[in-house]
Amino acid sequence: MRFAPPLQQGYLIRRYKRFLADVELETGELLTLHCPNTGSMKHCQPEGAEILFSDSNNPKRKYQYTWEAVRVAHGHWAGINTSRTNELVHEAIEAEMVPGLKPTGGLHREVTWRDARFDLALGDRDFPHTLIEVKNVTLGPGPDEPDDGIIAFPDAITERGRKHLRTLIEVVRAGGRAVLFFCVQHTGAQAVRPADEIDSEYGQLLREAMDCGVEVHAWRTTITPDLFALDEPIQIKVER
Repeated sequence: MRFAPPLQQGYLIRRYKRFLADVELETGELLTLHCPNTGSMKHCQPEGAEILFSDSNNPKRKYQYTWEAVRVAHGHWAGINTSRTNELVHEAIEAEMVPGLKPTGGLHREVTWRDARFDLALGDRDFPHTLIEVKNVTLGPGPDEPDDGIIAFPDAITERGRKHLRTLIEVVRAGGRAVLFFCVQHTGAQAVRPADEIDSEYGQLLREAMDCGVEVHAWRTTITPDLFALDEPIQIKVER
């Protein structure tokens, strides 16, 4: 995912009303950005943090600019625009970067299976052989915690995420292939783990899903003003 011109830089004043953020530019100019993230963004909204934002070049939009990434603890970048997540994974699979997930036969977005919708699917759109649910992961250590490279999901209690895990389990039990893909938009990531201290039920369901055959992938993301892209696979740490 290339940005031309490159993303612009500013400094976070505050995030509010969930979908808005005020930033200050080097010139002192103040802007209000759209914040495309419904989550808690824990550790991803420190006051005064350097941020990257894009310009829609659409003056008719109420908020012309979109917050894309933020400089978090220990100098790393975190990508907070969840609408980029599926595109990043789609690009990587399409480029045949991800072992075991080949686009041969078709790579599709927003595919329905029974009454559930999946982010991506491989094979025929109507009869896919692989169903993929993608999650954006950004919860790294805070400024007072050691920089251990372990990034967690979720950053808040997520009934929606639990529902997705239950559906992935249903796919496998029905004889299909199901994949959970952690798109880790945190440049300090070395491993990903379930945030049991935040949502223990999600952690339990993740373990159940892995035990029953749901495949789990986790990839770190490169984040620069010019480029966002999946970088390399990272370890999945799940204590039993």
